[in-house]
Amino acid sequence: MYYIILVIATFSTQAIAQESPIFPIGEKAPNVHHTGDVWIYHVSDADDTFDYNIVHVVMGPGAKLNWHVHPAGQIILATGGVGYYQEKGRPKRILEKGDVVKCPPDVPHWHGASSNQEFIQIAITGRQNGPTEW
Repeated sequence: MYYIILVIATFSTQAIAQESPIFPIGEKAPNVHHTGDVWIYHVSDADDTFDYNIVHVVMGPGAKLNWHVHPAGQIILATGGVGYYQEKGRPKRILEKGDVVKCPPDVPHWHGASSNQEFIQIAITGRQNGPTEW
């Protein structure tokens, strides 16, 4: 007598989608305004109609941007890993997947990855009042 065992595997499309990156890692950025390894993929560049940049940023463990300001503000969407965000004169915040930061215009701040994990973010930066000031 033979038995046939049928195994049916089901996969959650949500779990699969979360494991796959939405955007490519992008180009490795030269270490001009940061320390460590940072890759940037330009999702959408500012133009005459939409005056803001959207970038996907992957920061290697320990990578950190220098202090800077955005004359028109910035929104950071944490999409993976563990990172930090700090405004001048305020405590450092831990950022994890799903966190959102609204950095007001002209507020000095920095953001980066934790020392032992990468940090992935989407940054939406207004260009109406000029470029980022380092």
